[in-house]
Amino acid sequence: MDRATSSGQLLPVIKAGWLDKNPPQGSYIYQKRWVKLDPDYLRYFDGEKDIYSKRFIPMSSVTRVTSIGDQKFEVITNNRTFAFRAESDADRNDWIRALQKTVEDRKGRCLDRGSVFHASGGSFEAVDKCGPLELRGYKSKLYVAVAGDKVFLYKNAEEFRLGIGITYIEMNVGNVKDVDRRGFDLTTPYRIFSFLADTDQEKEDWVEAMRQSISEALSHSEVAERIWSAEANRLCADCGAPNPDWGSINLCVVICKRCAGEHRGLGPSISKVRSLKMDKKVWTEDLISLGNGGNTIKAINTWAIPVIRYTTSIINWTQMELDNLDRKTRKFIAIHHSLHPRCDALCAAVTTTDLAETLSLLFCGAEVSCSSGDPVCPNPMALAEAAGQRLQMEFLLQNKTSETPQLDVCTSLEKHYSVVLPSVAHNGFLYKAPSMAKLVHERKAREEFSRRWCHLHDGIFSYYESNTSTVPNGEMRVQEIVSLVHNPIDAHGFTSTFEVYVESERLYLFGLDNPEGIKEWVKCIAKSFLPLAAEGLLSHDFERLGRLQYKGGLNLERAKEGWFALEQSTLYAYLEGSEKEEAIHLRKLQELSIQGDNEVLVLVERRRTLYIQGERKLDFLGWVAAIQKAAGSSGDTLSEQQLTDTDVPVIVDRCIDYITQCGLSSEGLYRKSGQNSKTTGLLEVLRRDARKVRLKEGEHQVDDVANTLKRFFRDIGDGLFTKDWLVTSSLEDEKEKISRYRRLLNGLPGVNRATVKALINHLYRVQCFADMNQMNTHNLAIVFGPTLFQTDGQDYKAGRVVEDLIRCYVDIFSVDEEEMRKQQEEITAIMKMRIAGSSSGTQQAGDFICTVYLEEKKTETEQHIRVPATMTAEELVFEILDRRKIVMKEKDFWSCFEVNEREEAERPLHYSEKVLPILHSLGKDSYLVVKRQLSMDSMLLYLASKVGDSKHGMMKFREEKNLLGLGLSTGFHDRYFILNSECLRLYKEVRSHKPEKEWPVKNLKIYLGIKKKARPPSCWGFTVFFENEKMEKQQWYLCCDTQMELRAWFATFLSVQHGGNIWPSESSKIRASRIQQDSRLGNISLIPLRGNESEMRNSVAAFTTDPLTVRLGLRQQRACRVEQTPLTRHSSHTQAHVCERRGNTV
Repeated sequence: MDRATSSGQLLPVIKAGWLDKNPPQGSYIYQKRWVKLDPDYLRYFDGEKDIYSKRFIPMSSVTRVTSIGDQKFEVITNNRTFAFRAESDADRNDWIRALQKTVEDRKGRCLDRGSVFHASGGSFEAVDKCGPLELRGYKSKLYVAVAGDKVFLYKNAEEFRLGIGITYIEMNVGNVKDVDRRGFDLTTPYRIFSFLADTDQEKEDWVEAMRQSISEALSHSEVAERIWSAEANRLCADCGAPNPDWGSINLCVVICKRCAGEHRGLGPSISKVRSLKMDKKVWTEDLISLGNGGNTIKAINTWAIPVIRYTTSIINWTQMELDNLDRKTRKFIAIHHSLHPRCDALCAAVTTTDLAETLSLLFCGAEVSCSSGDPVCPNPMALAEAAGQRLQMEFLLQNKTSETPQLDVCTSLEKHYSVVLPSVAHNGFLYKAPSMAKLVHERKAREEFSRRWCHLHDGIFSYYESNTSTVPNGEMRVQEIVSLVHNPIDAHGFTSTFEVYVESERLYLFGLDNPEGIKEWVKCIAKSFLPLAAEGLLSHDFERLGRLQYKGGLNLERAKEGWFALEQSTLYAYLEGSEKEEAIHLRKLQELSIQGDNEVLVLVERRRTLYIQGERKLDFLGWVAAIQKAAGSSGDTLSEQQLTDTDVPVIVDRCIDYITQCGLSSEGLYRKSGQNSKTTGLLEVLRRDARKVRLKEGEHQVDDVANTLKRFFRDIGDGLFTKDWLVTSSLEDEKEKISRYRRLLNGLPGVNRATVKALINHLYRVQCFADMNQMNTHNLAIVFGPTLFQTDGQDYKAGRVVEDLIRCYVDIFSVDEEEMRKQQEEITAIMKMRIAGSSSGTQQAGDFICTVYLEEKKTETEQHIRVPATMTAEELVFEILDRRKIVMKEKDFWSCFEVNEREEAERPLHYSEKVLPILHSLGKDSYLVVKRQLSMDSMLLYLASKVGDSKHGMMKFREEKNLLGLGLSTGFHDRYFILNSECLRLYKEVRSHKPEKEWPVKNLKIYLGIKKKARPPSCWGFTVFFENEKMEKQQWYLCCDTQMELRAWFATFLSVQHGGNIWPSESSKIRASRIQQDSRLGNISLIPLRGNESEMRNSVAAFTTDPLTVRLGLRQQRACRVEQTPLTRHSSHTQAHVCERRGNTV
């Protein structure tokens, strides 16, 4: 019984008869076989009445048929040779002629069609499903392929590739029946094929594929046969595949099954896809005639298909591509630049039989519903009807709602034309778990998933009970998707799974055993809801993708929307207003914390702080967990640890900083062993999240921390050094040895190289204190050699390498003098701090990350800064301003203030003041804030016009009786003060000769402001703290009558404490890199001296011996003179005159 290549068309049998076939077992053993030849296959059977062959050979794979004598002939394919023997020479010759003619006819047919048909392994163009299956009656598994309306059986995958199989089953007579857990039967009237799959999932997939094949085989072929009657319709208009069984009814093209899926993705407004076999009612006589129009097909092939061809990006045509189009089509592009000429031409074309011209005009942008200007026939449809052009009417009807390509108007053919493609489409079976309102913390078993047909189209993701269901079980719009998660392999019962989070606080979980299938689903869904500006995120192999609200930069008032993708330990972001994606290296964050009630995730980088807000709790909690996991250590290699901005593991950095500040003088450092339990516990905490660990003196012992550092290096997986270092240590030439060490150092991975430098730098410091800790270079090498090389200590070369690196640290690591000087200053500062803070015992070690606020204390203005021992207040200010990208203008005096909330006072730090000692002395009610010092300009002008470096006058005074703030003295009293470069003196009244109190200026700290509890008589006051060498402390308050007096006193305090330099007179190195010099800095205008004569002494004679008398007289004279002189650009000369008089006075 002969079958058809497609249901409804029988293949004619060219020749049939008995032949002896030579089997593979031996060349002299022949077996009698019934052989059939048709245009597609050469098949042989056991008997004449058998339906299913023992072997089939595709004629597409036959290359030659030759005679070998004695009634024998060979059929030669690309990979195998089949030998047959006929009953006579005449019969043999008939078979040879028939085979040769069939081969030639097939080759000619393929060449005429320009087919992409494969010679081997290609008896069908597209395989719906293939793979191994057990078949009852066969010892080993067969390779089964479902293709179109047939099921093919092969011995193995290799024969499947070659295209030489056992038999094929026509599915128009088949039926699939579920038998048991993994078994199913394919039943035909002639035989039952009992298959057994490996898993339940595989069985369901095979059953579904075979049922689809049956549906295709039972479909009607009448329409397809009529459409195929046109030669041009026998190949897919897109890819050239033979026998296409789908069509686009508005484009009038036939396409294969694979291309039909792509056309569906373009949307019905561009391509309306229908089946030639299953949508018989759609294909009217007029539509079939339209599809068979030769001119239409020609126009489609030269114009329409290039326009709507599916791609992943915008299509651009160059001049060369335009030259290849049909001449008539190019004429429309060149001539009809505006819409009206194209519409007029369309109205004229629809009255003729030239469908190609109508189609070309439509795809040049003419509108189907345009106005014709004729009241009787107002549009092209009416014109075609009046002219009796049924095919024109059918074509216009099918394109009534089509979106024609919007071609850019141009004056030259050299302009590029672009067509933007619509939304993404995808479909297939997925296994879906019930939707959830909380995060998935437990593994979901396979039994909790249900098989669903899922469809992504026109911005809607729908899932159905089966692929034949018409009503979806549920759907979600892609605009509602806020996050997409691609889970790790085997996170749940299925091999691969992904999660979808929507705005309604629901989570959808889908899975498959096919990782590539899940990856394709994730990519399509991501592309459907991701904006074009952020499509660059799709280039990353992300595990989580979505949109989040964030705050950052200069404006922290309004939350903005950003798109984020998490890949391993890097968070990629497209932020509002940004032209390109930004990468945040999570393991290098200085701080990662959650503020509020799990509402804000704070990511602190070196120069930026990003606040990610949780608009939707479910989605936000998932992001928090994922980012925290990615920001932590994930393995035992150096590159998998949390890192500093210099690529040094935070564990190493924490331990080195602590030992540097607390243990450089500890005897036997690194030689003594700490407590094993404390070392193990500390290392576990550091490995878990070293960023949160703060090593404090008193809580952690130096030897425990040192032992932790050694154990970390011994346990790391990749090690710091290779054996080449050991060989280098044996070199005798010192220069050659150092040169070799440098090459080896440069050859290390970045993290290893940075870690080696940090460690050797630390050991170099340690040996500098060898007279105190007894750990010289040799002793350190003995300890660290086996540790860093992870040996048992028997090889002395390991210690020699470490000793060489410490001894030649400056040369090997190319350390310059400036770097060495800074290191020495840092060590000196740390030792001084330890001496100063030894009595309090509150000194903290570690990375010294402190919180500094910008302008005011708010959560949004927090900045987390790493403060080294050498950082000055000026450097801290510029660090904050750089992070927030604030440019300092000419008259902006940004300063760092120490704010004491309990005393309701603040103190601007001097620009050269070290920040670290201040951090150690801050109480729980104090903090640092960077803001503009509004009074600095006035103070600079005052000091520029001031004579001498002292000041005197009346202020209201009140003393604090004790440090607890209890038992305040009774009210404020007028007192007379004299301030000079040495001390501050307090007199009971102006005429007093002996001061009641006297304080050295260097021991004073002046804060602006007085707490309300002290009931100050004015709002212009100071809070003064005094502490002497005996740690005796005092506190009092001073009040002025005016703001100008306050600024004058405060300016003088700063001036005498810092040698007259309260603000950099010229730009520092840091400032020079950020602002330009201003030529007017030397032309500061003078202001008149402000003063109340009633506050002056009543009798100058009583103080003739006081040099202040002379200064006061000069001040009064100059004040009167300056007040009468307007401020001019020549004020610098006045200032020089003041300086000259000041010199004469002194």
